[in-house]
Amino acid sequence: MKYMLLMTGTKADFDWYARWPKQDLQAHFAFMHAFSMELKDSGAFVAAEGLAFPDQAKLVRAGSDGTPITDGVFPEAKEFLAGYWIVDVESPEEAYKIAARASAAPHPPRHGPGGPAENQPIEVRQVMSGPPEELL
Repeated sequence: MKYMLLMTGTKADFDWYARWPKQDLQAHFAFMHAFSMELKDSGAFVAAEGLAFPDQAKLVRAGSDGTPITDGVFPEAKEFLAGYWIVDVESPEEAYKIAARASAAPHPPRHGPGGPAENQPIEVRQVMSGPPEELL
């Protein structure tokens, strides 16, 4: 069964991340690289990518003639996708264990608004190969 593990954050989270000291960024990147290598070695890895900051994102809709109409990310958006992993495992519990490991990535302490940083929440969703049976 394939699962997508989604890492999201708020604008404040992205602003905080942009201010991390270099050594904290290096530790975080080293953890993520090692984590992906462990997933590859275990055979669970399907794909993983980090995404550009939300200020580089565009929303796209088709105009009446089919041409793309783009707009920036709207300020009222509460959360943004930061990156994801796709894993292929035997059970949801295995996906949850992998998500918990990703959640424990190192980060500097967070002070001020929002208080101390907790581990990053990771959303886990099954990748569907078709519509749910109950809809057919």
